[in-house]
Amino acid sequence: MSRVGKYAVAVPKGVTVDIAGQRVKAKGKLGELSLVVDNDIEAKMDGGAVKFTPRVDTKRARTMWGTTRSLVNSMVKGVADGFTINLEINGVGYRAAVQGKVLQLTLGYSHEIKYPIPEGITMKCEKPTSIAITGADKQKVGQVAAEIRTMRPPEPYKGKGIKYDYEIIRRKEGKRK
Repeated sequence: MSRVGKYAVAVPKGVTVDIAGQRVKAKGKLGELSLVVDNDIEAKMDGGAVKFTPRVDTKRARTMWGTTRSLVNSMVKGVADGFTINLEINGVGYRAAVQGKVLQLTLGYSHEIKYPIPEGITMKCEKPTSIAITGADKQKVGQVAAEIRTMRPPEPYKGKGIKYDYEIIRRKEGKRK
């Protein structure tokens, strides 16, 4: 079983963490995030780090111990540096462009897809075939990237579609004569 919960979350310079009861708030240059800690877990500041301890010795408390530590670690990293996911678009005529608070996608359909950019998320299209999604909330950045990818997931024959930059598409052989 993992023992991730026993490691303290170091708070970097420029980030402040406030603990009030079961609520943990992290504030940094990229914004403010908060999390309500489970009742089985106790969070406290110890020097320049946040430590977590389970209040009871149950299986649920031990699982929430590591989960809570990971969530708070992601919050602290998010408000300090942020998270970025890069998407690549493959296909003839497929492209993306950011106009204001809307991402416009041309993906081979009869119409152009307009995706409203949520609060707390910024998008850049350095090239018409790449999208960089950035934000402080790791879960929100991943969710937005997954929603955009589902608009035209990559297909295995020609590799056309939207994929993560680290994703490898297993290609299939086409028809044989």
